[in-house]
Amino acid sequence: MITSAVFLALAFRGLHPDQFWSSLGKLNPPWLMAAVLVYFAAVLVIALRWQILLHSVKRVRLGALFKLVAIGYMGNNVYPLRAGDGLRIMLLRREHQVALLRATTVIAVEHLYNGATMIVFILLSLAAIDLQSPTVEAIAGLAMPLVSMAIVAALFLAAKPALLRRLVRRAVTILPRALGQAAQRLSEDVIAGLEGLRSPRHFLGALLVSFLAWGVEAGAYWLVMFAFGLELNYAVALLLVGAVNLAGLIPASPGQVGVNEFVVISILTALGIAAPLATAYAVVVHLTIWLPITLAGFILLLKQGLGWADIGMAKELKSVESLRAESS
Repeated sequence: MITSAVFLALAFRGLHPDQFWSSLGKLNPPWLMAAVLVYFAAVLVIALRWQILLHSVKRVRLGALFKLVAIGYMGNNVYPLRAGDGLRIMLLRREHQVALLRATTVIAVEHLYNGATMIVFILLSLAAIDLQSPTVEAIAGLAMPLVSMAIVAALFLAAKPALLRRLVRRAVTILPRALGQAAQRLSEDVIAGLEGLRSPRHFLGALLVSFLAWGVEAGAYWLVMFAFGLELNYAVALLLVGAVNLAGLIPASPGQVGVNEFVVISILTALGIAAPLATAYAVVVHLTIWLPITLAGFILLLKQGLGWADIGMAKELKSVESLRAESS
């Protein structure tokens, strides 16, 4: 919350309310509705990527995964510590009998695809537009090494399942027998969850769909630009999507309130957009990708027989105790 408050203060510093409301008056609602529809299309493609990554673990219908992705987005948008990922894991276990650690590993792999996609988006967009932005440089400087190291580690583990098994067998020799057996079962779940990186067909399929999904989401950002009459090209939308999502590494309140606005405003003003208009765009585009999917996700959560309290319970799925319980 403190982080979000700081970034909100930075984003809105020096802004005159009358100029902000005047900029909002330029909004063209039909373009905004189109952006919402395009964003839901992006969520559907994200669900398709999840289906590809889950293929070796469990075959699940696309429609069912779309519901879980929407619920997960809602959880991330309203609750801290990415509880939406926990909700997806919990519902995947309850509805489709996928072991906790296998589901957790697949979702971790998903995030690696996301990170790689965002880095490519930033590099491509910077090659297409003339921009000097300390904000983008800071985000790229922080995220690129972290994401790159995580991807290399995951690919190595995925490519060497036998090595991982040997390391686990050696490590568990110092543990009590029951705990060692549980650790070995957990390692098998991790190996199974990494199958999406090990299979060339699934790896390339998930990678292509990842670019498609986030490219479609960039389309939603672009349509909101049209809604404000901003004459900016699609490369700017790609840059915003890449920078905003990589900025998600910064701990902040649910939905990245404050961080999202600061990043978008910084980039647009660096491109010569007036601060009031850039601020109005940042607020509206954030609401566009936050409010509709949050409402849809909560409705779907209720239809699953769960409620608001279950979002908090989902955090427990990330604890070591819960993972051990699954394998016992």
